[in-house]
Amino acid sequence: MCGIHGLINFDGAPADAALMSAMGRVTVHRGPDDEGFHADGPCAIGMRRLSIIDLAGGHQPISNAEGTLWVVCNGEIYNFRELRRELEAAGHRFRTGSDTETIVHGYAQWGDDFVHRLNGMYGFALWDARRRRLVVGRDRLGVKPVYVYRDARRLAFSSEAKALLALPGVAAAIDPRALRSYLDLGYVAAPRSMFHGIAKLPPATMLAIEDGRVEERRYWRIPADTDRATPEREWVERTRARLGEAVRMQMVSDVPIGAFLSGGIDSSTVVGFMAAASREPIRTYAIGFKGTAADEYYNELPYARRVAEIFHTEHHEIVVRPDVVSLLPRLAWHMDEPVSDTAFITTFLVSEFARREVTVILSGVGGDELFGGYRRYLGNHYQSYFDRLPAWVRRAAAAVGGRLPSDRHSPLLNLSRLAKGFLESAGLPFEERYRAYVRVFGGDEGARLLVEGAAAGPDPIAEAFGRAGSEDALARMLAVDAETQLPDDLLLLTDKMSMAVSLECRVPLLDHELVELAARMPEGVKIRGGRLKHVMKEAVSHLLPRDILERKKRGFGTPMGAWLKEDLAPLVAGLLSERVVAGRGLFRYPAVRDLVAAHEANRVDGTDRLLSLINLEVWSRLYLDGRSPGDVTDELKGLLAK
Repeated sequence: MCGIHGLINFDGAPADAALMSAMGRVTVHRGPDDEGFHADGPCAIGMRRLSIIDLAGGHQPISNAEGTLWVVCNGEIYNFRELRRELEAAGHRFRTGSDTETIVHGYAQWGDDFVHRLNGMYGFALWDARRRRLVVGRDRLGVKPVYVYRDARRLAFSSEAKALLALPGVAAAIDPRALRSYLDLGYVAAPRSMFHGIAKLPPATMLAIEDGRVEERRYWRIPADTDRATPEREWVERTRARLGEAVRMQMVSDVPIGAFLSGGIDSSTVVGFMAAASREPIRTYAIGFKGTAADEYYNELPYARRVAEIFHTEHHEIVVRPDVVSLLPRLAWHMDEPVSDTAFITTFLVSEFARREVTVILSGVGGDELFGGYRRYLGNHYQSYFDRLPAWVRRAAAAVGGRLPSDRHSPLLNLSRLAKGFLESAGLPFEERYRAYVRVFGGDEGARLLVEGAAAGPDPIAEAFGRAGSEDALARMLAVDAETQLPDDLLLLTDKMSMAVSLECRVPLLDHELVELAARMPEGVKIRGGRLKHVMKEAVSHLLPRDILERKKRGFGTPMGAWLKEDLAPLVAGLLSERVVAGRGLFRYPAVRDLVAAHEANRVDGTDRLLSLINLEVWSRLYLDGRSPGDVTDELKGLLAK
């Protein structure tokens, strides 16, 4: 696990090797153990290393024996031992025990097609000195980030956007088109980032730079063909086998390893298969909240404790009431881009807690996107019943839905929130219903919020639906999630928050062979009669008890909405005041004021919308105004002290 960076000059001018150290200093948290770079004519590549495999011999960049191929890689190649045996049989001689070296020999043997043989999470850059060619690539699901800056003279890349700001001539400015995407979804979808001029390399994409030309190609997509001939029993058996193999592969490590455990089906599944594959007790880490009723509603420690007891893990818990004011600026700096998902806070806190003992952690991220775990995937199921009602009943229900209270911090109000969302979107076409489920600010809301003349943004949801070729409605939704929310929200925050404390986080449920398997399953296998994740639950029924399998879905977030009404109300008032909003010049203050009032009155659950605005303002103070996290923290503490 590392942070990688580099650049190439299109005109052949020598690359400034000193820039490698400057970029590396920005991302030292990604790799505190080692650093290295290689410069050759117009190209320089560098890295910061967190030592995981071959601690002594895995220094990067790694080259072939002739010194004609050089590579830096952030991540892990889980099948590197199998690839090594195949390459050695073909005559290649390895000089290290590192997984990264397989990229060098794989490229020499198979050319760009080597990437099809990799099973892992990675962002890499390979310099072919003979061809004067640079290849930059990202893993299939987008577990590891790669940012790219390009102008008329050069192309530069890094694992984090902030490292590109260390280059001469690259300044922090907001991309107005990205802002529209951010308001719509609560994150910026690739290929854009919040920084003007800095792009995200999409998942499963390779860049090749040769003779001044830049070529980009997509090398993998989620299968669109649905297999309706395979019986359910066989799907269950295949899923069980691949889950076990994916977890086993991702346990390879030369340093201490553990697992996040929430007590939900995904993390419990990972822990169960880890326990089955290990001779020693698995170390597990869980986070809970204490204090108000809203805190207790988000507290999952009893479920995590139950799973830990089943598998006899070495279990560790942390109970917190986080100092959000101190965390927000620090975490916003690490995130590179603002998000509205409160999971970035909990992910950081549990990562920081686990890092005291382990360097590698396994997470259950991705299970909901593979097997249908979100409530929005039940939309078609309930829609079929709703459509049978008389038209006047449907109209009346939609009107009632608009007046329901909305809050996510108690069972009753959360149920009301879900009912409100369903009833308000029930009459929409399929793709628009999906958009209503995932959006933060709807189209009209975003337009009312933005100042006049704001640039129209891209529509990543429509673009993703256009590429989702399956006729299976659930498969189309899962494919859209896998191209948008999964890489640009969940995986982005997982990477940034774990790497902020130098912790490598692996996601075995996103093993690409498991993803391909799940993509071919028909909707009725993944969701059966309103039972979310049916096939996955059947596949792990031998591991997990019924109360864990059937427990209601709870997001890995915080009771932020309640905090914004209570302890953090002065923060909302200060960061979203008329003076601040007018000074930033992005939003109309009356729309912001009305949102705050509606959230406080429970007319809407404005948690994600308010947090998106707050995080954007904190991000702006750090990156646009050039202030330090400590300086911004002191200012926010002053707001609470008033």
